[in-house]
Amino acid sequence: MADAVVYERVGDVAILQANNPPVNALGIDVRKGLMDGMDRAEADGAKAVVICGAGRTYFAGADIREFGKPPMEPMLPGVCDRIEASPLLVVSALHGTALGGGLEVALSSHYRIAVPSARVGLPEVLIGILPGAGGTQRLPRVIGVSAALEIITSGRQVGAAEAERLGIIDRVQDGDPRDIGLAYAQSLLAEGAPRRAVCDLPNPEPVDFDAAIAATKARARGQMSPVWAVRAVQAACELPFDQGLARERELFMELMQSDQREGLIHAFFSERAVSKLPELKGVAPRALDAIAVLGGGTMGSGIATSALLAGLPVTMLEVTPEAAEAARGRIVGNLEGALKRGKISAAQFDTITQEALRLTTDYADLGAADLIIEAVFEEMEVKKQVFAKLDAVAKPGAILASNTSYLDINEIAQVTSRPADVLGLHFFSPAHVMKLLEVVVGDATAPDVLATGFDLGKRMGKICVRAGVCDGFIGNRILSTYRTAADHMILDGASPYQIDDALEAFGFAMGPYAVADLAGLDIGWAMRKRKQAEGIDPRARQCDYPDRLCEGGHFGQKTGKGFYDYAGGARARVPNPDVMPLIEAERAAKGITPRDFTDDEILRRYMAAMVNEAAKVVGEGIARRPLDVDMTLLFGYGFPRYHGGPLKWADLQGLPELLADIRTWAQDDPYFWEPAPLLEQLVAENRNFEDLNRENAT
Repeated sequence: MADAVVYERVGDVAILQANNPPVNALGIDVRKGLMDGMDRAEADGAKAVVICGAGRTYFAGADIREFGKPPMEPMLPGVCDRIEASPLLVVSALHGTALGGGLEVALSSHYRIAVPSARVGLPEVLIGILPGAGGTQRLPRVIGVSAALEIITSGRQVGAAEAERLGIIDRVQDGDPRDIGLAYAQSLLAEGAPRRAVCDLPNPEPVDFDAAIAATKARARGQMSPVWAVRAVQAACELPFDQGLARERELFMELMQSDQREGLIHAFFSERAVSKLPELKGVAPRALDAIAVLGGGTMGSGIATSALLAGLPVTMLEVTPEAAEAARGRIVGNLEGALKRGKISAAQFDTITQEALRLTTDYADLGAADLIIEAVFEEMEVKKQVFAKLDAVAKPGAILASNTSYLDINEIAQVTSRPADVLGLHFFSPAHVMKLLEVVVGDATAPDVLATGFDLGKRMGKICVRAGVCDGFIGNRILSTYRTAADHMILDGASPYQIDDALEAFGFAMGPYAVADLAGLDIGWAMRKRKQAEGIDPRARQCDYPDRLCEGGHFGQKTGKGFYDYAGGARARVPNPDVMPLIEAERAAKGITPRDFTDDEILRRYMAAMVNEAAKVVGEGIARRPLDVDMTLLFGYGFPRYHGGPLKWADLQGLPELLADIRTWAQDDPYFWEPAPLLEQLVAENRNFEDLNRENAT
């Protein structure tokens, strides 16, 4: 087995080159290799050491294979201290990424050089911890507190040019990292440059840490790790270096034991696992060289934009030339936003708008597309008419996809002569921004069609989740249930505003009623009318006040009023005074005596409804794994990432306690609070949702 760190001697310089593909992660073998290499360099008379990486990167961070396992010596803090304490002059030569522990190793070196494409950062807060090998103590000493706080609390990556301006990197130079590191070390020796240990630098100048913590709390919306990181940086200002390291380690260990860290680690791994489906092993997607989108409204234009940004030519079909031009305007506006944000160049913008986008009003012009995505009005008969026309013009082997949010893909597929070529692609609005894509599999959908749906999502940069067919699929089915739980609490005495406040305190960016206003209350109104026409179980509690609000013309932000009044702007929302009288009238008509709800009770009922319905979705096979639900809610519905997803949250809370609450509430409303069979089974077997994820791992 090859050494994880290869030792080489060139004159007075020892080179320690990491060789731990694919990303030179700082696993136990690499850490031992660095320690042994430093010992060897000092023992055989070298005057300088160059630390670099073979392959595509310097140390990209920790070894994720060690996550959740007992730590093994030497641990990274000791490795960094050993490097920094060496009497030799130590140079790190960076390429690829130096993230987390990688940057901490570089900061423990005495000098740093990087190729122009290198990127550095301390992203630990993104997985619920903070830099634990001196990053919060060394970086502020090198670049100052304000800059260090911004980098550490955001977790963002910093390019080489910016890193040089800040002082993280001493020199940027093109070339092989080994060669430029060696040349730099040789020049430093020739110049008689001194060792320059960061630990010997004076404490950085403090900032107003009370203000920094308050600002970080506001941005973090309940996440602990960025706030703990500020406290660690504060220690760099107020304590001697060794004591600052001890304080950093103390805060690091507190976060390591937190539920938030476990939730974020779950999200990290699940995000990578969600698109790995056993049924797609060995299944190649169909060729995808051109797509068509039918319907150029907000959703269709967003889908077209996403495809264009992924490098796919798009034909957009609209019913009239005027509607087609309006669609072009929406797409161009989206692309202008991408240009402004630096996502595309001016030359790419011109090519996309002038060559890759084609507008038409003729179905026959869709015949060359490999995939056609329908994004028209959410009404079954309209969808069927469209798919019958598409079936007549699409070439053999072309895939027909519906962007439906709720409707039955099997019923849609039946109007075509090619049900195996039909699937659902449920994008989330705005489709060129939102990362979730539910890939909905019909009874007849061919495996390579499913693979093509996932391939398209990957090219668009989406998080793809496989979903089975039911009303609302995974996300909207669960949404309908937990929103119903909120409506029931309002009938019983809570207010929409208390519920929004409680959920925003939990970590949602917006509560359910603010979200409804943003999406448009008319969307939910149309869905409720559809369900009423199909027939509603007489055991279900009905809430009429949302319909009364819509009948009054209040559709949310688009009309200036919904549950909130937006006269002062979207950010200056205030309760709509028309809402509570409607609720109070319905309570009176139904003979309900309102009671008080605590915020904790609101959260518990809301989350229990979400978990119970999610367990039904998994138990029925609509979602194959609990992690599929978690990723759907994280990327499509604003669930706070640091809780890991609703089913991870449920595991952390304890399934027996949640089931006991559900059974208690079922005594008053047995229809709504009917326990999910899967939840009952897991509790009876003393298992949890994570056990199911492990059993279904690919």
